[in-house]
Amino acid sequence: MPSPSKIIIRIRNLSAVRSGQTVLEGVSADIHAGDIVAVIGPNGSGKTTLLKCILGVLPYSGNVTIFNKKPAQALRDVGYVPQRFSFDKHFPLTVGEFLRLSVDNEKLINNALQEVEMRAHAGRPLGKLSGGQLQRVLIARAIMNNPKLLLLDEPTAGVEQAGEKDFYEIIKHQNKVHNATIIMVSHEVNVVYAHATQVLCLNKNLCCMGKPKEALTKEVLEQLYGKDAVIREHEHH
Repeated sequence: MPSPSKIIIRIRNLSAVRSGQTVLEGVSADIHAGDIVAVIGPNGSGKTTLLKCILGVLPYSGNVTIFNKKPAQALRDVGYVPQRFSFDKHFPLTVGEFLRLSVDNEKLINNALQEVEMRAHAGRPLGKLSGGQLQRVLIARAIMNNPKLLLLDEPTAGVEQAGEKDFYEIIKHQNKVHNATIIMVSHEVNVVYAHATQVLCLNKNLCCMGKPKEALTKEVLEQLYGKDAVIREHEHH
């Protein structure tokens, strides 16, 4: 596994404005190789905006580098799963055909589908998949080129609750076996304790960053979610 001391993303004084509103302000952070970083915060706190600034698809002030490069120059080593994926469910496009739009290599496609346990569905229409199956296909698309960095925007959104555990196992597999550094936006603080090695807390500003048990103090959680926030640590089995 890559040395945890190696910084692969540097964010310095990052600010972003969307629709005339400041969404992020003065955010600075380092992301280290091999970490699973959970980005948490209330609605409107800038979580999705942070991911899109890292990808370089939204304008921002400040500085972001990935592998010591500008975001646009590093994208071949980055996989991304969006929070929402809109398409015409009646369009006759199979899972395999959808993935071929990104990569024309059957071995890479089959390997990626195998990784997310969807190879048997390669010939199935995309519009016939469940929410969880579609998310698996989107992860397959993101990992086909074996990215060093994987960005996931609420990866379990639309996933049936029974399938969430398997979903996080897929993410951990990418981290442990394929050495991918993971940044995932989450709205479930309890999940952070079970699956993340680092947590980045946003509420337009950076409220905290560190190991979940150390960073998620009562004061920080109140700053994020208000004084009525009740957070129970996820049980470890």
